[in-house]
Amino acid sequence: MLRGSIVALVTPMLASGEVDWDSLGHLVEYHVASGTSAIVAVGTTGESVTLSEAEHLAVVEKTVALAAGRIPVIAGCGSNNTAHAISLSRQLEHMGVVAGLSVTPYYNKPTQEGLYRHYCAIADASGLPQILYNVPGRTACDLKPETVGRLASHANIIGIKEATGDLTRTPLLRELCGEAFALYSGDDATGCDFMLQGGDGVISVTSNIAAAQMAQMCRAALAQESDKARAINERLMPLHRTLFIEPNPIPVKWACAQLDLIASATLRLPLTELTQPGETAMQQALKSAELIASV
Repeated sequence: MLRGSIVALVTPMLASGEVDWDSLGHLVEYHVASGTSAIVAVGTTGESVTLSEAEHLAVVEKTVALAAGRIPVIAGCGSNNTAHAISLSRQLEHMGVVAGLSVTPYYNKPTQEGLYRHYCAIADASGLPQILYNVPGRTACDLKPETVGRLASHANIIGIKEATGDLTRTPLLRELCGEAFALYSGDDATGCDFMLQGGDGVISVTSNIAAAQMAQMCRAALAQESDKARAINERLMPLHRTLFIEPNPIPVKWACAQLDLIASATLRLPLTELTQPGETAMQQALKSAELIASV
């Protein structure tokens, strides 16, 4: 089981909108050097919804090649079209990724039974281990703990990224799913407490720009060194909050460019560049986390 700080990696793009392969290489090296536990390539933070399928697969393949066995790679493979999610999982199965991250179907608003059948269909059709991803704030669809408990009995469904920020779910998910089922927070602001309650790690946006600090915080939380974990997390809290001041990944891409982790903060429409008030807030958050110098 992967544990610790797992980065929900941005997909760097040139000003033209094409994928920036040089910056992707820089990001992978940064995370290897910083102690990040794993990379999620082309998850929702990686703008999966605006990449073509060919680009999606190419970014995953290149990320695995750049990682060269030094850091595990998880691939985004979710869709609100079950057949498409199955197709993606099958194509990713032989690319060297350790698992797929599959977001709940957005817009469709399926029932809990529909969600159960959706994920079982994917897990039955592909040998790629599946990590469920619940983020109702972006999908209008909530994968309830009881449904997760049903899905946890499937041999090919190995964990969940739980991004509600509702810490009352952590012990319930552990009770329903068992110790072998991986529980990852998808909410940076509550990730520390999530791990202190028995979670296994965080699939993190903040890790894009504060990778070493997130890795240190996660190690402390997993070791139940609560004072140390919370002290690190407190320094990161302005980042956790401000990175969502505008829709993700707008702020984090801007911050990555400011820290020279990528060459450009380019996004694809319908996302647009960070506003001036957003830039001011992000600059202050970067200073608070001591990622840039205070004037």
